[in-house]
Amino acid sequence: MSEEIINKVAQSGLLNLDLEDYYPREEIVVFDLKPYLFMEMILKEKDFRAALQSVDWPAYQDRILAVTCTADAIIPAWAYMLVAVAAQPFAKDIVFGDRQTALQQTLLTNLRSIDIDQFTDKRVIVKGCGDLSVGGFAYMEIARLLRPVVKSILYGEACSNVPVYKKK
Repeated sequence: MSEEIINKVAQSGLLNLDLEDYYPREEIVVFDLKPYLFMEMILKEKDFRAALQSVDWPAYQDRILAVTCTADAIIPAWAYMLVAVAAQPFAKDIVFGDRQTALQQTLLTNLRSIDIDQFTDKRVIVKGCGDLSVGGFAYMEIARLLRPVVKSILYGEACSNVPVYKKK
């Protein structure tokens, strides 16, 4: 008695969306301005410009650069501009903030690059568990992006999911 096994999940018309697919693959490197300050407290323009010229910028090739200052110092906006100008030919992206900020900003940029039209009038299940910590901000963003076009949004796995949205 061999009955054919039917994959009901495949027949359900659900489209799976795994946010880990949009997680940044590039290395995120933190560039701290603190060591480039006089006594790690004061920004002297001439010294700062000279210090930036001595940085091995090609070492940041194809990486995401998170630019921050861990010193309790007043950093003028133009100092961050100088770093961006110096790093731009090499870094894949340059983000103001720490590693976590760069990760979030890059993941949001990647999610916003999705062709949302491919999900028009579809039932979408957003994968819930995985190997990477995606973060609530990404789930909020994908729900915001999908809601205007989808028939429904579910969270989790096809066998066990939470309904999030259903078009009326």
